[in-house]
Amino acid sequence: MAARAAAFGLSLILLPGCLGAGSVDRSVRPEPRPPAAAAAVPAAPTPAHAGFAAWVEGFRPRALRAGIGAATFARAFAGAAYDPAIVARDRRQPEFTRAIWDYLDSAVSEARIANGRAAIARHGATLDAVAARLGVEREVVAAIWGLESGYGSTRGATPVIGALATLAFDGRRGAFFEEQLVAALRILEAGDVTPERMTGSWAGAMGHTQFIPTSYLAYAVDFGGDGRRDIWGEDPADALASAANYLARHGWKRGEPWGLEVRLPAGLEPRAAGSRRSIADWRAAGLLRADGGALPDHGPAALFLPAGMRGPAFLTFDNFRVIKRYNNADSYALAVGHLADRLAGAGALRAPWPRGDRPLTEDERMELQRRLTAAGFDTGGIDGRIGPATLAAIRAFQTAAGLAPDGYVSLDLLARLRRG
Repeated sequence: MAARAAAFGLSLILLPGCLGAGSVDRSVRPEPRPPAAAAAVPAAPTPAHAGFAAWVEGFRPRALRAGIGAATFARAFAGAAYDPAIVARDRRQPEFTRAIWDYLDSAVSEARIANGRAAIARHGATLDAVAARLGVEREVVAAIWGLESGYGSTRGATPVIGALATLAFDGRRGAFFEEQLVAALRILEAGDVTPERMTGSWAGAMGHTQFIPTSYLAYAVDFGGDGRRDIWGEDPADALASAANYLARHGWKRGEPWGLEVRLPAGLEPRAAGSRRSIADWRAAGLLRADGGALPDHGPAALFLPAGMRGPAFLTFDNFRVIKRYNNADSYALAVGHLADRLAGAGALRAPWPRGDRPLTEDERMELQRRLTAAGFDTGGIDGRIGPATLAAIRAFQTAAGLAPDGYVSLDLLARLRRG
């Protein structure tokens, strides 16, 4: 899924319908289509198909001006076809309201941990070599691999050129997908892969670590030294190194944690939620490791309360922000970090989640926004999406009401607003 930007500072989060939700440069990446779907019978021709052929002809000179050779273009589009099923999926991408604990139950399940340890055992030499050359721990690379493609088991079987051309022609996000299409053609021009092997998700995310084409051009590496950057094949070496290179290029600090679970003291000042402070300040505030030990100092850390004051609490360091460059969602970064820890032998989270809570429906989220705005806390619109403006309004309301401004969206919060 190529990149799915989201502001997820809350425990009841809006997640796209996939686990590795996101490509590496924060567009909106859907879940890779399972292999069986690639063999589906195309829908009956519609007038849009004729329009698609004309669009391809109009796109051809733009591609050639961008440096794509005529022969490459002809090979790439020889089997490309308009796919109405892709347009339907793009237009109906729903926002699934999902509690973060439900997401983590799947993202860091016992099966995913076991499969990850088995993958590390099989590819340990490669992962160790990647870590030595690029400076990203093998468990972190494996965690991204696990979330993005189930350790290579779900790489997507949709022809990328046809998918991107369909989405560029459709026009809803035409400029973005045309940019990705030109990048995909450049990959073909370089000879890294053939059009037949260039498969991925229905939105163009490719390979073991689900790079969209522009991210591939910027960060993919030929780790095996065969002259090709092959993220599609059975050998995951180039894909794993490419993911590590992405993190390294965005500032990964080897040997430092993404974060850690902490124990909050009673009476913690409300302003602490979401703030970034030195470890000395957090120690002075009374925070401890979840096991009761003293906090290690890895530089300034932010207090992350994904379930408000009623669930696990975390201090997150710079590496957490680096993971979010891969997928700009707190939930994703937490899943990668925690899965990496589990693959390295750490235990489960200590604090329980408030599993009795349920996510708000879309109507309830819109009501929440209307009531916040009416109370003087502008949410920037009434759309049912808990984005940065709504999150800021929630925190401002909580502060004014004498609550911890943790941004936690719940029925209790809505009930308080209803009471005025």
